[in-house]
Amino acid sequence: MRSYSALFRTREFTPLFLSTALRSAASTIGGLALATLTYRATGSPLLSALSMFGPQLAQVVGATTLLSASDRLPPRATLTGIALAFALGTAAMATPGLPIGAVFALLFVLGLIASLGAGVGWGLLNEILAKEGYLLGRSVFNMSNGLMQIAGFATGGVMVATLSPRTALLTAAALYLAGALVTRLGLTRRPPRLSGRPSIAQTWRTNAQLWSARPRRLTYLGLWMPNGLVVGIESLYVSYDPGSAGTLFACAALGMLIGDVTIGRFVSPRLRRRLAVPLLLLLAVPNLVFALGPGVWVAAVTVCVASVGYGASLVQQERLMFLTPPELSGHALGLHSAGMLTMQGVSAALAGTIAQLTSPGAAMALMAAGSVCVTVVLVAAGRREGHGSDGSTGDGAGVASPAEQPWSVERPGSTRNG
Repeated sequence: MRSYSALFRTREFTPLFLSTALRSAASTIGGLALATLTYRATGSPLLSALSMFGPQLAQVVGATTLLSASDRLPPRATLTGIALAFALGTAAMATPGLPIGAVFALLFVLGLIASLGAGVGWGLLNEILAKEGYLLGRSVFNMSNGLMQIAGFATGGVMVATLSPRTALLTAAALYLAGALVTRLGLTRRPPRLSGRPSIAQTWRTNAQLWSARPRRLTYLGLWMPNGLVVGIESLYVSYDPGSAGTLFACAALGMLIGDVTIGRFVSPRLRRRLAVPLLLLLAVPNLVFALGPGVWVAAVTVCVASVGYGASLVQQERLMFLTPPELSGHALGLHSAGMLTMQGVSAALAGTIAQLTSPGAAMALMAAGSVCVTVVLVAAGRREGHGSDGSTGDGAGVASPAEQPWSVERPGSTRNG
């Protein structure tokens, strides 16, 4: 499957695509509005960053308690219920005079719910599309996410400036509600991929299975850590330049869109497998310029170029699906999403703390340097191991074979788990 038209001719792809796009727009507008509202109320870069990305810290709780439900719940009903919960929670946060503590309590609950949604949604996509069409399909979702972020941050910035953050939050709640309706009316009823009742014990057993082999660990760490640290940079856009944060977010989304289109549609599979580590370095290195405190337009170009590097995640996700048995695809993708978002939340907290002690620009440069170091350490660790217990080889980012990449270290032979 190598064409976009073939994707949209696939039954259920379009409604899943539309509902996800609506939720992405809602998350973008609501996140910017809430971060702005929090910064105005507290003047704290840390609390502003946490209001936008802190809910992702709840993902670690979901990853250890709820993920077994990803393959054991009916997808349509689950996704509809999650979208409705976000609509209600976002509307509640628009309540005038709501204490900051109550806002963060709501954000924690929504983050916990979101940890389940990723596994259900991406597992459904893997079920809808043939395996060879997954990367192209996921790239279309990432492209849509980029477009929705560009439009959402632009729209949210205008709404925050001309109306109010609370009006933007109510708009986000309406978009979540629209996503719930599209999900309920557009998707067909499907049975769960696995039988049995979800449980915390089952979540731990499957997590342990997915984490047990070194190729999977390298792939997960490559998906979670380098880009998580870069999201810590993004969490400081509001405190770096409150009046131009929407512009910076939109430019970052544009760069992500360019990377996803290029990697998902125009790069051959052989070349694609060579690009994961260079893209991860591209994602971080340009952001070192924030140590110099650049003006808004230099900063906008910088984040746009750097965000092309987010295309690395497509390469890594393709490998994760190659390693994952179909019946565990939802759980494996849910673990990827939960770990990634948890790392993003941790990075937002870390970046906000550093900014409190130094300045937003200095904190952004330090987070970029950290991302570069993590990528280098992962590659070096893979090279030191050379060969795993199964005698196979692969690379430090978990994406390529020795013949295709000079920093390769381990790749599973016929193993197919995630």
